[in-house]
Amino acid sequence: MLKKKWFHSALLVIATTLVIAGCGNNSDASGSGSNSSGQEKKTLRISFNPGPYSDQFKNGVAPYLESKGYTITYKEFTDGIQPNVAVANDEIDANVFQHSLYLESINEREKIDLVGVVKVPTPPMGLYSKKHTSLDEVSDGDQINLPNEPVNMLRALNVLKDVGWITLKDDIDPLQTSLADITSNPHNLKFIATEPAQGPRALEDVDYAAIQGNFAVSNNIKLTTALQLENMTDPFTNIVAVDSKNKDAQFVKDIIEGYHSAEFQEYITSNPDYEGYKLPDYFTK
Repeated sequence: MLKKKWFHSALLVIATTLVIAGCGNNSDASGSGSNSSGQEKKTLRISFNPGPYSDQFKNGVAPYLESKGYTITYKEFTDGIQPNVAVANDEIDANVFQHSLYLESINEREKIDLVGVVKVPTPPMGLYSKKHTSLDEVSDGDQINLPNEPVNMLRALNVLKDVGWITLKDDIDPLQTSLADITSNPHNLKFIATEPAQGPRALEDVDYAAIQGNFAVSNNIKLTTALQLENMTDPFTNIVAVDSKNKDAQFVKDIIEGYHSAEFQEYITSNPDYEGYKLPDYFTK
């Protein structure tokens, strides 16, 4: 009788071991992210808005990441809120389209916590015109199109300040910028604030338009045709944004390495399409 009980116990142990081993094998096949060769399978989900950042990534960074075993999927948005919410909701891993001050404003508005992890080559905002060929042609009552977002409106107002058309208050809060921050307007310029993406279209109807670089590029407006480009400072250089909980993740480190790579820098500096861009400090001089 004792021998029979021992035999049944042994069978139970063996069966349990097989079940556990079987579960482990199934996990490796479908849930652990490993492939048949034992290498980790990695998928990155990246989003962009209209502009140059998609081409920069696909041509200059993606080959580096793919060589490290990543599979990359892409998504495009046309506004600035959805791609940030999508990162916060883990629908995508990162987005590339915005500067840090704009990201700060969306974090505050949407109660999310995204961070910038690496700066990317960025086309500056520019002042363009289809009706005038010189800044000297400005006249009383000219219409000027500006972005209606506070942070980007400040950039546009600074361009107008730099060319001597207006003066501004000191210490303007970028997240609260409005036309009320203008302290003098000697040409009595008429300001029309629209969604940033509408700048290139507005160019047909106004005297001058302050257009963000990505929207100029995506509408085939060359930066070199601007009557004035902004003196871009670091807070307005665009970034790769990720959820703060992932800022130390390996995929984020690999994205940073991709942008820092010699291959990416060579792609940018040898391509005339990127003339006039603000280059991050990690670019070799």
